[in-house]
Amino acid sequence: MARRKALRVLTLILGGARSGKSSRAQALAESLADTRIYLATAQAFDDEMADRIARHRADRGAGWRTVEVPVDLPRAVADEGHPDRVLLIDCLTLWTSNLMHAEIDVAAAGDALVAALSAAACPVVMVSNEVGLGIVPDNALARRFRDAAGRLHQQVAERADHVEFMVAGLPMRLK
Repeated sequence: MARRKALRVLTLILGGARSGKSSRAQALAESLADTRIYLATAQAFDDEMADRIARHRADRGAGWRTVEVPVDLPRAVADEGHPDRVLLIDCLTLWTSNLMHAEIDVAAAGDALVAALSAAACPVVMVSNEVGLGIVPDNALARRFRDAAGRLHQQVAERADHVEFMVAGLPMRLK
């Protein structure tokens, strides 16, 4: 089905685990363009994660092309962000974890991502887990991760045209 040309809009969808973020993002992206690119940041380090990735891929169906991009997300956005398509990035928290694991400066990578998002010629929908609502983590690495994710969320949300927070499958519009 042909759609009119989608506007160049950045949407950030935040929420907790199993809040409906990915389903919401997929439905939104599918409403925006027929050419859909899924930028996947997850890596299958164990069987459980491999099963999750397989379920996500099956849920998306054949109408999607998946690009696995655990670290160089800005480059993937630049390479794939052409008119008449939509990008779905799932998810920023896994990307943050991947960057930290690879000892890459998360702040610099966030700057590069925002620049790539600003230059993309198509709508981009991004998913991320809100990790700052719980208790203070009991170890330094977890606290650094929480802080890095929170700063990245603020950076992307500032640039985003729309920001939603998912709770129990329900979107709450923040911006």
